[in-house]
Amino acid sequence: MFLEEQGIHCPYCGEYQTVFIDPSDVEEESYIQDCQVCCRPIHFHLTEEFDGSVSLSTSHENDS
Repeated sequence: MFLEEQGIHCPYCGEYQTVFIDPSDVEEESYIQDCQVCCRPIHFHLTEEFDGSVSLSTSHENDS
């Protein structure tokens, strides 16, 4: 398993943090993970791009 390092800003507290994603597991397109700083639930959404790369977006837990 190859993990890819991504930098994000928490949608709640705004703190920058590094997370690791598994680009080979895009089938599990979204998941919840707690912020490493404020411990609030961040919604992660993975999308496979046309060139095969993986895009990561984050939002509040209750945002669609």
